[in-house]
Amino acid sequence: MTRCSLLALILGMACAVPRPAPTSFTLTDDAGVATAFARPAGRVVSLMPASTELLFALGGGARLVGRTQWCDYPAQALAVPSVGDGLAPNIEAVLAARPDLVLLYRSPSNAQAAERLRSLGIAVLEIAIDRQADFDRDARLVARAIGRPEAGDSLVAAVTAGLTAASAPVGTGPTVLALAWNDPPIAIGGGSFLDEIIRRAGARNLFGDQARPSFVVSIEAVVARNPDLILAVGDEEPAFARRPEWQVVPAVRSRRFVRVSGSMFNRPGPRIAAAVSALRAAIDASSRR
Repeated sequence: MTRCSLLALILGMACAVPRPAPTSFTLTDDAGVATAFARPAGRVVSLMPASTELLFALGGGARLVGRTQWCDYPAQALAVPSVGDGLAPNIEAVLAARPDLVLLYRSPSNAQAAERLRSLGIAVLEIAIDRQADFDRDARLVARAIGRPEAGDSLVAAVTAGLTAASAPVGTGPTVLALAWNDPPIAIGGGSFLDEIIRRAGARNLFGDQARPSFVVSIEAVVARNPDLILAVGDEEPAFARRPEWQVVPAVRSRRFVRVSGSMFNRPGPRIAAAVSALRAAIDASSRR
């Protein structure tokens, strides 16, 4: 065999060897921004408690290199350095963590931070996990960003199954007043995550007919709707319930509270089935008192 023939054979064999599939991909976030990834993210700063919890649930907790001061679940997240707040974040603190991906809550307050980080060549995903359907979508988005798409599908399937098992028949239980704030009174409406938990637990949100996530209400409006129960998220009685002007609400006056606790009630995530089960149990207990 001549030298030329041998060279041709070697080149032909090299061309026949399968080449690895390219690892680059593009993801579009909840702000509609398309971001190109050369490879799955290996160092992630999460500026939302919900996305921090999601990252761990996807098996990507070891990639977390920065979190907000509010990211308290799971317990392993507390070992990761805090970069401060999640809205209008400290860019210098974020950069010090050397991330190749930053997860931001989609908000006008974060628009400037997202633009600055992108200008520095750091991938940013703006996500808006406000309802359980948002969780399903963003679980798959983040899973793809860290190179674990199958983990996203598995997590969504498991959460959906757990939620189905935990849910009660809709609209058959008591009416529940849920306030996000008490001065002025800000009621939880039908466009919120907490409304979904209330409905899944078989109760009826007092202001669930309002599409807005939350809005200011008057005590007179609460009296007119006359809730059966007052939702108390936390270990203590709601502060507003001790104020004289609230005693005109029968449920407040008779201390008909349904008590639950835990961050799973204020962030859509993998623990929604546990939140629904806990609220169902609390409502059942209140009905037996």
